[in-house]
Amino acid sequence: MERNGDRMKKLSLAGIAFFLLACSNTWAQTPTFSDTDWPWWRGPGRQGHAVGEQNPPTQWSDSAYAKQNIVWKVPLADRGHGSPILLGDRVYLQVADKARDSQFLVCLNRDNGELVWEAVVHEGEFDGIDKREPNTKASWASCTPATDGERVFVNFYFDRAVYTSAVSLEGELLWQQKLCRYQIHQGYGSSPTIYENLVIASADNKAGGQVVGMDRVTGEVVWRHQRPKEPNYASPVVLSVAGKDQLILTGCDLVTSLDPMTGKVNWEIEGATTECVTTTVTDGQHVFSSGGYPDNHISAVVADGSGEVAWEVGTRVYVPSMLEKDGHLFMTLDAGVAMCVDCQTGETKWKARLGGDFTSSPVLVNDRIYAVNEEGNCYIFRADPERFESIGENQLGDSVMSTPTISGGRIYLRVGVQEGGKRQEYLYCIGE
Repeated sequence: MERNGDRMKKLSLAGIAFFLLACSNTWAQTPTFSDTDWPWWRGPGRQGHAVGEQNPPTQWSDSAYAKQNIVWKVPLADRGHGSPILLGDRVYLQVADKARDSQFLVCLNRDNGELVWEAVVHEGEFDGIDKREPNTKASWASCTPATDGERVFVNFYFDRAVYTSAVSLEGELLWQQKLCRYQIHQGYGSSPTIYENLVIASADNKAGGQVVGMDRVTGEVVWRHQRPKEPNYASPVVLSVAGKDQLILTGCDLVTSLDPMTGKVNWEIEGATTECVTTTVTDGQHVFSSGGYPDNHISAVVADGSGEVAWEVGTRVYVPSMLEKDGHLFMTLDAGVAMCVDCQTGETKWKARLGGDFTSSPVLVNDRIYAVNEEGNCYIFRADPERFESIGENQLGDSVMSTPTISGGRIYLRVGVQEGGKRQEYLYCIGE
């Protein structure tokens, strides 16, 4: 006969196990955020859409003759192309400073731009490279951070390798995980993404890349997936498509779908060119690959594992990521052309000349698209599949490579300005 004490002990252990399982399941969920947060690259929905009821300005200026809708601006060290993220009353941004031999995460007050803290992530000769200089449009801080609401994750190239690091909300470096050795070709700019209890990051390169799923709390590697020995720059992204969550990677001549929890391949096809920079979007049925070397292409890959490519065109959308809205793709081509394409057929609905060259990706706010060219000219136009409608143009600074972050009716934009014959970088907050 089972003694009462043994029985109570078993019940107690079972209760503890149930409690731990419940806590684990709660903790393992992908975190949720308020409408005023922008937790990672391309925003809460991962597709470049601003959320919530908001009406950011369509006019602004910081010229010597007119200042309009500039809430604050703060100087930044050296040069970076990553975008800021927003969590509560804080702004987080990656910075690389050659003068200090440091790569770090900056935390700013969202209301006034004042420095709260900076956390050194790497210190030493971070730009030690192999035999090739990076592209002149690259920087040593081209990634956008990601947060799970309790810590901030950053990717940096440092001394011939790529690392993902976790920083607390108080600025303490919690852990670092080496993804793989990295051979510089054009540079490095792939941003991390969050899924359930994992932070996921990739580092495609000619030495042999990896995409890695790491425990958010400990940094422990949960899974690794080997990638081809090809240069590529796209960020991994988890999308709900064809009825399930899929981790999508484009480039290396492939479109790849992985199970984000295990890293196991769902499907993989030859549906991309070698070098891609853009982060793919979905209409719920397709994922859209775009790239520019050695071939220009946009392809619509049916994401059900059938291997079908619904359509493909030779349009060059190499660096700026696209937007999807109501069954249409809206994009800014690298060469300064806005374009709308039907998701189902690939038919071009319209084209319109904007001007300049584009590296920054467009952002959708309600039915308005904000797109900034490399000279700092922001074009605002309607997300209308029937016709191109310009809403406004604004000039700010002399150089923009970073994608704007738009939340709470304000625009946060990293801008380069020529001052005294030198380039000075600022983070601007634009709002009424």
